[in-house]
Amino acid sequence: MANGERLLTMFSLVTVAIVLALLAQSATADAVRYEPNWDSLDSRPLPSWYDEGKIGIFIHWGVFSVPGFSSEWFWYHWQGDQPEPDVVEFMKKNYPPGWTYADFAEQFDTPTGMYDPNHWADIFNASGARYVVQVTKHHEGFTSWPSKYSFNWNAQDVGPHRDLVGDLAAAIHKYPNLRYGIYHSLFEWFNPVYLQDEKNGYKTQNFVFGKSLPELYELVNTYKPDVVWSDGCPSTDAYWNSTYFLAWLYNESPVRDTVVTNDRWGSNVICKHGGFLTCTDQYSPGTLQKRKFENAMKLDYPSWGYRRNIKLSDVITIQDLLQQIASTISCNGNILINVGPTKDGTISPIFEERLRQMGSWLQVNGEAVYKSRPWTFQNDTVTPGVWYTQRTDETTPSNKNVYAFVFKWPEDTLVLGAPVPSSTTQVTLLGYEGQFTFSQRSGGGVIINIPAISYNKMPCDWLWVFKISNPQN
Repeated sequence: MANGERLLTMFSLVTVAIVLALLAQSATADAVRYEPNWDSLDSRPLPSWYDEGKIGIFIHWGVFSVPGFSSEWFWYHWQGDQPEPDVVEFMKKNYPPGWTYADFAEQFDTPTGMYDPNHWADIFNASGARYVVQVTKHHEGFTSWPSKYSFNWNAQDVGPHRDLVGDLAAAIHKYPNLRYGIYHSLFEWFNPVYLQDEKNGYKTQNFVFGKSLPELYELVNTYKPDVVWSDGCPSTDAYWNSTYFLAWLYNESPVRDTVVTNDRWGSNVICKHGGFLTCTDQYSPGTLQKRKFENAMKLDYPSWGYRRNIKLSDVITIQDLLQQIASTISCNGNILINVGPTKDGTISPIFEERLRQMGSWLQVNGEAVYKSRPWTFQNDTVTPGVWYTQRTDETTPSNKNVYAFVFKWPEDTLVLGAPVPSSTTQVTLLGYEGQFTFSQRSGGGVIINIPAISYNKMPCDWLWVFKISNPQN
């Protein structure tokens, strides 16, 4: 190659490098950066996967699972400001004098062969959920990962002697449909550093910068969760330095493009700011919400954590669970369904059954759930117990489908006051072959004729979904 050709080639390579650098610089300059204030942070769109997924699994598992009594607030109910008599009596009857809460951690041991994160992930995948949120630290302060900021009060140093967060995250990531998320409590009931900040009127932030925030950075950088579910915020966002953490999370973190967050970043923030709103536990407003919300609810009515004295009547029925799903997503919500595993890492068969039942139902009716949006009406104007979603027709994007979730199977006809059929409307039942005849209802709506269907032809056992294609409204 002649010298001139070499120079031309070198010049071309340098030119390409400069152009690529300029393009990269331009992309960086054009990227939206979020400032550490709520006006800016609230302007960030929720990543689409969250709204499309609709259903998540919550896991409350920690040292509180060892006594397995009362709830995950066991320690506070035993030795907090106002001890609960039944918890105090439980300790007197079952444990020797001088027993401490830290002694329970030694029994949080996940014996070999009992805890199988891959089995958990299989259950969650079979449930039809699209994300999993693990309690990595509750208000008791015990970290389920080997945190550098929780010496001798973490799952590596005491109890299981393993990284419970890393184990489950790895198992979840084996399933393409599942995303992994973390729950983290900002405060700790009995941490002396936090209690001193509280005593100082939250004018000092030693706990925030020495414990709480470092744990959050550690969790995000190590496990790269797609959900950061904050909780336990008795003081304002200014004390917790929340907006600065969220600005880093949205701008700089390894999950900046995919992560979603909730609203529990300060006592003055809940139900006002953040990624999605939780407002209160088991938040189910029953009416359309402008902002995305999440209904965090329990399979075991009295407790998020495992209870040894659980009764069958304490567990939500599959019919009620599916009704909660339908009413929640109809109103622009996601639903986060909690299980409380045993101390040694097993999920009770009754919880597994509920989740697998939900999964079998979603295999038939998932079309009305995933990627759906709220419709003009949330529930029907004539027939009670009917909720609606809508979704663009995948084969004809200009058309839409409306889905009616029916809790009680109709005998001869299903009368709906909300949907108005068009000349091209067809009515079908998800999971069932064939179309249903119908007529327009005087005064608006539609009357669907229900034929006799043999039991073995019914697509599912609970909560049937009628598909109304291309209605006028």
